[in-house]
Amino acid sequence: MEKLNGKQLILRVDAGTQIGTGHLMRCLALTQAWNDAGGQVIFITACQVDGLLQRLRDEEFDIKLLSSTYPDTADWNFTRDILAGHPDTWVVLDGYHFDGVYQRRVREAGHRLLVIDDMNHLNHYYADIVLNQNLHAEKLRYACEPCTRLLLGTRFLLLRREFLAWKEWAREIPEAARRVLVTLGGGDPDNHTLKLIHALQEVGTPDLEGVVVIGAGNPNASVLEKAAKQSHIPIRLVRDAKDMPELMARADVAISAGGSTAWELAYMGLPNLVLVLAENQREIAEELQVWGLGINLGQPASVTEREIGNVLTKLILDTARRKEMSERGRQIVDGCGAARVAAILGGESR
Repeated sequence: MEKLNGKQLILRVDAGTQIGTGHLMRCLALTQAWNDAGGQVIFITACQVDGLLQRLRDEEFDIKLLSSTYPDTADWNFTRDILAGHPDTWVVLDGYHFDGVYQRRVREAGHRLLVIDDMNHLNHYYADIVLNQNLHAEKLRYACEPCTRLLLGTRFLLLRREFLAWKEWAREIPEAARRVLVTLGGGDPDNHTLKLIHALQEVGTPDLEGVVVIGAGNPNASVLEKAAKQSHIPIRLVRDAKDMPELMARADVAISAGGSTAWELAYMGLPNLVLVLAENQREIAEELQVWGLGINLGQPASVTEREIGNVLTKLILDTARRKEMSERGRQIVDGCGAARVAAILGGESR
């Protein structure tokens, strides 16, 4: 794409224990592509997680910290003042709390607007562009402005720069899987990770070992550390992982939530069991199952530790299925989505 020559991109996105980190991390992917093309980035966020904020600082992005978030009126007042200093700039909204009113205010302030969405949960979208990076996106019927452009499907999936270094890497599929990666996102306030540690104890295959990744804002770290030490199989607990692609590359199979991480796993060709931790993950998990990219375990309350262990055991021993899942993931997620979206925002279509 052509160089952006300092063009600015403003993102309004939050992250935390309750809402997780997925919104911010996929916005990070987009801004990395924008920055690589010579653009400048401003993040407006109420995120209070030091590890996540440091990720943005490491990219040398301009960070504007909010003390409260929408629908608190202080949010829009703070954001409006920043937007006023950057006329005719693309604004990106990512978060289910940004309703039609918020979208309309951004447009009325004279800015072009990209809304990143997963569920088509609003009565109307006022954005110039709506981006839904999920497999089910093309089935949705968005109520939007006549001029709204829809970017739908995994062609526009936002992957961070560190994943792209693995594009030419080829995964080896062992006859029996041995290394299990567990990752339920940056928050997990209900501590479903503990249930998965217990589920690993139900697997009867030899030489099993686990790596459990938790976010910087996970409130249950001490409980999980104790459970990992008491496990009868080796389990390494990793907090605020700095290199997720490396951890995914080393694993043979994963258990994740049905959010953005599931698409990262698909790109890395890692067979995956998927838990549905929120309503916005339900359709993603169902489509992953339909397309042969993952096995949908459903909601945590609907599946026991033993059942999870049994499903995992079958996948560990099914070489052909793991190979097929791995190949499908690499076919469906090509890693170019962030660059495509940045090019569109920058005025170049592809």
